[in-house]
Amino acid sequence: MTHAPGTARSRRRRGLRSTGRNVPVRTHWLLLTTLVLTLCSALLIQGYTQHMFGISEDAAVAGGGPADRVPTAVAGGGPAIDSSAVPARTARPRPHTIALTFDDGPDPTWTPRILDVLRRHHVHATFFVVGTQVAAHPELVRRILAEGHQIGIHTFTHADLGKIPDWQRRLELREAQLAFAGATGRTSSLLRPPYSSGNDALDNQDWDAIRAAGQAGYLTVLSTQDSEDWQRPGTDRIVADATPRGNAGQILLMHDAGGDRSQTVAALDRLLPQLSARGFTVTTVGEAVGVPQAVTPAATKDHWLGLGLIAALDSTAWALRILGWLLYAAGALAVLRAAAVLVAARRHVRMRRTTWGPPVTEPVSVIVPAYNESAGIEAAVRSLLASDHPVEIIVVDDGSTDGTADLVDSLGLPSVRVFRQPNAGKPAALNTGIAAASHDLLVMVDGDTVFEPDAVRALVQPFADHRVGAVSGNAKVINRGGLLGRWQHIEYVVGFNLDRRLFDLAECMPTVPGAVGAFRRGALLRVGGVSDATLAEDTDLTMALCRDGWRVVYQEDAVAWTEAPASLGALWRQRYRWCYGTLQAMWKHRGALLQSGAAGKLGRRGLVYLLLFQVLLPLLAPVVDILAVYGLVFLDPVRILALWLGFLALQAAMGVYAFRLDGEPAGPLWSLPLQQFVYRQLMYLVVIQSVVTAVAGSRLRWQRMERYGSLSVPGAGTRPQPAPVHLPDPSTPLATDLADTWLREAQAATRSTDVRYLRSGETSDLLEEPAGTPRNGEPGW
Repeated sequence: MTHAPGTARSRRRRGLRSTGRNVPVRTHWLLLTTLVLTLCSALLIQGYTQHMFGISEDAAVAGGGPADRVPTAVAGGGPAIDSSAVPARTARPRPHTIALTFDDGPDPTWTPRILDVLRRHHVHATFFVVGTQVAAHPELVRRILAEGHQIGIHTFTHADLGKIPDWQRRLELREAQLAFAGATGRTSSLLRPPYSSGNDALDNQDWDAIRAAGQAGYLTVLSTQDSEDWQRPGTDRIVADATPRGNAGQILLMHDAGGDRSQTVAALDRLLPQLSARGFTVTTVGEAVGVPQAVTPAATKDHWLGLGLIAALDSTAWALRILGWLLYAAGALAVLRAAAVLVAARRHVRMRRTTWGPPVTEPVSVIVPAYNESAGIEAAVRSLLASDHPVEIIVVDDGSTDGTADLVDSLGLPSVRVFRQPNAGKPAALNTGIAAASHDLLVMVDGDTVFEPDAVRALVQPFADHRVGAVSGNAKVINRGGLLGRWQHIEYVVGFNLDRRLFDLAECMPTVPGAVGAFRRGALLRVGGVSDATLAEDTDLTMALCRDGWRVVYQEDAVAWTEAPASLGALWRQRYRWCYGTLQAMWKHRGALLQSGAAGKLGRRGLVYLLLFQVLLPLLAPVVDILAVYGLVFLDPVRILALWLGFLALQAAMGVYAFRLDGEPAGPLWSLPLQQFVYRQLMYLVVIQSVVTAVAGSRLRWQRMERYGSLSVPGAGTRPQPAPVHLPDPSTPLATDLADTWLREAQAATRSTDVRYLRSGETSDLLEEPAGTPRNGEPGW
């Protein structure tokens, strides 16, 4: 047993210090919750106003019910109905008078053309407008009034007033009136219920709606002559249907919106001269029935409320447009990633059919940093001793309090050395192991990982190529029981391993996982060892090696088994640290974007890929879920389900291919659909929270995963004779640099560092807390 020397001196990061505000995590969640609720409210408003009802053909809901409650005087009376009076009163247009009316507008295409025809023939009409259309095109409503025409209300969303509850009727009328008041500063007492026709078609439900409107101060206006232009039967037919048979006054129904109204425009241009030639006066409803003051100034309160309503509808419409763009972006990114990883995986398989060179047989030093790993350290060490490649094992106990070092000592295993050091963090423990290693090829393995017997041998074969500085192995989940274990197993095989094949092919590997990775000692020396500047020391180290010109490759045959978190809370803590640390490493190595050679490949390939597919895509992915729910409620649910099934099929295809490449049975993929409803959302939230934490400059403390003791030594084959242990020669520059620099500085006793992002404009990329800041006894783990 050897004790590594250490000093109490705390190594501080060079550069300027800065102070920052600690933003509580709960503030982030409050902000996120507020944004989500605001977005959902906007989508509910947009869904109700644009998709709950909408403009459809007049005959779409036609069909009368019982009419025994409709007063006889109303059923046989005039088309203008004052239902507030007792008994109800009706009125008809004067003889030789046509009250010209248009429903469903304003429409940005057809309303201006109809207004041009009316101006050319010096005729005024009444436009019954839909509230949502008013909010969308307020300038058209102002033009209608400016040219002397009259406005009536046609509800807010073109809802059938006879078929909705009383509260919704009040809402439809009130919101339509507010939209009109906001657009023009006026109100109107004229109402035409959608899908209405003549008095004789009223049923009990219609009468209830008309009576309620009368109590609210509206004069209901039906029609006596329908041009039936909504059927688009042709210009001649519309003209014929709109021409009165006698000299009695009429209220003529036409449409300026709701579809192609080119026939209506052409028919109107022919109809007006013919009516004038027959001696008919064409005018507004108010003039025809004697209600000239139907449009009056709105109260100041209603005008401002109306402006607010229009602004809210505009903002929700923009929100939906933006979400639609984001949906297309997310879909394109998902498809692009799937295509890229599948093509790359296929090429990677072909590339790996060639050998790296002569077999690598030289001994390997395996470094096992350990902090409170008593649950799994014995299985990890014994699995390494079972390797079919000569190894020495260096266990660095980083101030464990559970007897980890004593347990390894008690095993009495050959070629296993234990180093004890004060609690200083995983990077310091790794640097201690590097300094003490006897060989130039190093394998780093977590204390919760067991190796297959051939894993070390497979892991070091790429070092036959002198350009290779590090090798990533294939980490697999050992505790696959339950849905959470299966989902993580799928993620490791489909997500991590497919990505590593792509990174290997593109020569931009960003991460050699701490669970199973191999390194050249000289390469580590050139980049200064393992840095503690980020929470993802493995990613930081790998990126540093790439920027130094070394190739980092993926060896899928080097299999190691690791414990995955067994609870959602533990999974959250692990992935939060991973994601936050990756963001730190990306920011630290952002200069690679502008470099050339191997560093440029990391920057313009690896970092861009991570930004697109591990940051932006997860940030955009909730948009897909939100719009899926929106589509199921307000749009075509069959189409939405078909799109979702297509997305799931793409993921399943990737899963089947990845599992085949990894030699895994495809049985766990049955849980893939369920993964979309829990696990995927959790991973999105992790990324969102990590990005918010980074942008806000909050500190994130190290979190150590709970161990469950589920590891066991895989079946061992022929065990080679352990390699002899040799300490580094103190006279060599390599040993001097490592021993004198890393051992003194990387093992600074009880030093604790919390790393955080700084806001734009501050002078330092990373901020360190003073030495001695407590970490709940778990630094760097």
